[in-house]
Amino acid sequence: MECRPRCAACCIAPSISSPIPGMPNGKPAGVPCIQLDEDLRCKIFGQPERPAVCGGLRPDEDMCGDSREQALRWLGYMEDLTRPG
Repeated sequence: MECRPRCAACCIAPSISSPIPGMPNGKPAGVPCIQLDEDLRCKIFGQPERPAVCGGLRPDEDMCGDSREQALRWLGYMEDLTRPG
């Protein structure tokens, strides 16, 4: 499955605990990654400074659903389920 154009749900909904260029403490859930460009594409895709967790998150039907909104909801739900404590 290919990423949906102008979606970026996986770069917004989940928290990322590892450093990202421009976000040395990672990013909280629901906050767009600073590395998103105006077309909602990752500016560091394929670069060594891209967090490993980002590279491990691959689009699939369950995660992406039928729309960007579904993807944001599903990823937000998964974020809530996996939040420590």
